[in-house]
Amino acid sequence: MNILLYSIPVFGIVALLYTWIKTTQITSKDSGTDRMKKIAEHISEGAMAFLKAEYKILGIFVVSVAILLAVSADPVDSSPMIAVSFFVGAFCSGLAGFIGMRVATKANVRTTNAARDGLGKALEIAFAGGSVMGLAVVGLGVLGLGTLFIVYSDLFGINAAHDLNRVITVITGFSFGASSIALFARVGGGIYTKAADVGADLVGKVEAGIPEDHPLNPATIADNVGDNVGDVAGMGADLFESYVGSIVSTMVLGAAYFGLPEFKDFNGLGAVLLPLVIAGVGIIMSILGTFFVKVKEGGNPQKALNIGEFGSSILMIIALYFIIEWMLPKSWVYNDLLYGTTYTITSLNIFFATVIGLIAGVLIGIITEYFTGFGKRPVIAIARQSLTGTATNIIAGISTGLLSTALPTIILAISIIASFHFGGLYGIAIAAVGMLSNTGIQLAVDAYGPISDNAGGIAEMSELPKEVRQRTDKLDAVGNTTAAIGKGFAIGSAALTALALFGAFMTAANIKTIDISKATVMSGLLVGAMLPFLFSALAMSAVGRAAMSMIEEVRRQFTTILPLKNALEVMRRNQNKEMSEWSKEDKITFEAADGSAEYGKCVEISTKAAIRKMIIPGLLAVLSPIIIGLIGGAEMLGGLLAGVTVTGVLMAIFQANAGGAWDNAKKMFEDGIVFNGQKYVKGSDPHKSAVVGDTVGDPFKDTSGPSLNILIKLMAVIALVIAPIIK
Repeated sequence: MNILLYSIPVFGIVALLYTWIKTTQITSKDSGTDRMKKIAEHISEGAMAFLKAEYKILGIFVVSVAILLAVSADPVDSSPMIAVSFFVGAFCSGLAGFIGMRVATKANVRTTNAARDGLGKALEIAFAGGSVMGLAVVGLGVLGLGTLFIVYSDLFGINAAHDLNRVITVITGFSFGASSIALFARVGGGIYTKAADVGADLVGKVEAGIPEDHPLNPATIADNVGDNVGDVAGMGADLFESYVGSIVSTMVLGAAYFGLPEFKDFNGLGAVLLPLVIAGVGIIMSILGTFFVKVKEGGNPQKALNIGEFGSSILMIIALYFIIEWMLPKSWVYNDLLYGTTYTITSLNIFFATVIGLIAGVLIGIITEYFTGFGKRPVIAIARQSLTGTATNIIAGISTGLLSTALPTIILAISIIASFHFGGLYGIAIAAVGMLSNTGIQLAVDAYGPISDNAGGIAEMSELPKEVRQRTDKLDAVGNTTAAIGKGFAIGSAALTALALFGAFMTAANIKTIDISKATVMSGLLVGAMLPFLFSALAMSAVGRAAMSMIEEVRRQFTTILPLKNALEVMRRNQNKEMSEWSKEDKITFEAADGSAEYGKCVEISTKAAIRKMIIPGLLAVLSPIIIGLIGGAEMLGGLLAGVTVTGVLMAIFQANAGGAWDNAKKMFEDGIVFNGQKYVKGSDPHKSAVVGDTVGDPFKDTSGPSLNILIKLMAVIALVIAPIIK
């Protein structure tokens, strides 16, 4: 058993070693021309400046909460060491975001430079950059949890059921720390990126009529920085939280089998250590999956990414069977005191529950791709509705988002029933672990998107040949879909993880049933159902206010900086001509504007707005379960968790898919789309309507929608942490 226990952190070290190798390979590549290097440096500096400002605020929060946890910890069922777990979880989450963003801002310019030679080389670098983020997340998660379990096992002992439960309770602080950082990273990153994106789009594209990522647009650097802080650091923190939350909740529920005669192997810890071992093996399978991602010139990047992801999933399913058969007894009888029932569980049942979670994640990803994918029927329908104006485009996007909630919800419902049938609450928890077992490659595929998006921006700002931008656009279009799939995957995993944490909370709080006919429980249910709406409103209004400041700043620069103003007039005058056809005077005027845009002021606006506006939504998520739990008791808190989970999942799916569909509908016009025999392209009236729709969808898919995943998990984790106090 000791060999197995001490080998778990080794898997995490392997993942971090892989990230170091990939980082070295990326940085060894040529970063292109001096102009490309200068633009990439602006993006990197902006991203790091945001992280520095954000982590300063989060540092104060982490220290304050750690002190409160240490002081309020139950000395019998918990320990002040829970504060250490919280700090380590927060540190690992922040470190994963830092590593991912650092490498992403190095990979973007090298992807652009590789695109000068071909699509295959560009995909290789962009995906390598994404894989660093993915493997950093899973590596730090397994290393952190595995090491803490070893340390606390030596400190408190694990020879008795009470001691084991105490060890796991203290470890829940790690999940709390990860959840806290994730929420602020998602909300802050989302506000940052969308404020910049809205300002760049509405003033740059719609009002000024200049292309996306044009160097004359003052908000373009902030926009490219936002891709990293939102979809690299933010998404990484999101899935890091789900990843460790699913493992911790399964460990809590697995401790119920400790002491059963059938669990004589592994000192009775088979069910407790199983999620950690699955996560560790998932690291190896994710690394193997990265070698399947290859594309030739003219090939389909989406197909290459799918082969890597599905190949890794198939390998993981095979590995799961042997891991579960090895670590669990063939069958055992469990007397569930919580529900007052006795039932028989088999290792094969647990295998089925785990595979159900993995398959559910893949299916939700496929459905998300259908509703948001470039060239798919729902996206084409939104583009078609743009022909009649902005209003019909927005109506089509909202209806698509609402419709897209049905199938994922049904899949989640079936998965919950089936996994509970096979393994009870432990079955649901292990299904969440199964869904997240391939997080390494799933996040690699997702983080590839913003790197490709940045690569396109650098190509545009560096004024590289058209074929370079066409290659990066091809990668970016796939990246939009992978980002949408990643959000769908994150939502599905959040639902299962929250439910597993809910079951762990009921076990820790010793609640047998939650009677919704009670006034306190119904009140908690209603308040919980309301919170995702309030949270979304706060997040979106923050984006709106920050975007107004950005728009005013871009307009100011366009009207008061003379070289910019003159260059824009030249562009409007020659909008239907190639630059080679411009007059000599117009070329001189245009070139004189180079470097006159004040990028730093736009970066500063986004940074300050994100840091200031993320605090209230964050405190809402942290304080709500504590207040309800202390005032209304464990059952009312259970009602709160049920309400926030149900509406949170549906709102998250709706917002993420609507935003993703709007985005690709806009890109279809930029690629050129034919309706009724007429081709519509960038700059046409329907394209402008699609840009507005995309702008509405941006805070849906990148701020409030993804943040709801974290809201429901964070509240469940906090409930689990305070369960010893309120039970």
